[in-house]
Amino acid sequence: MKALEFVLILIGVLLNAGAQLALKAGVRTIGHFEFSAANAVPIGWQLATNPYIITGLSCYVISVVVWIMALSRVEVSVAYPMLSIGYVVNAVLAWQLFGEALTAQRIAGIGVIIVGVFLIARS
Repeated sequence: MKALEFVLILIGVLLNAGAQLALKAGVRTIGHFEFSAANAVPIGWQLATNPYIITGLSCYVISVVVWIMALSRVEVSVAYPMLSIGYVVNAVLAWQLFGEALTAQRIAGIGVIIVGVFLIARS
């Protein structure tokens, strides 16, 4: 895999991971809500105007453009497994930013993902 190909994949993955984290930050500011007809408009408005939600959705849009560029250069059987890097990034950043658990079992899983991505990238 060429450097540009890897950079495109990595940017796409990081944008996708950033989108998830921004969406989580957004819903944390709104809080838990129920899906019902009575709160569809108020909650919908809060979601649509929340800066974190807007940032997360924007990251998704940009990541799709970058991902299309990556797929035009790399086999999907190589590129798609690289999305697993996002699991690693999200687990670590969710632990740091939101205080989510990072247990020994999760750390072991992250290690397996890193080894798998390394093997695929070298193929």
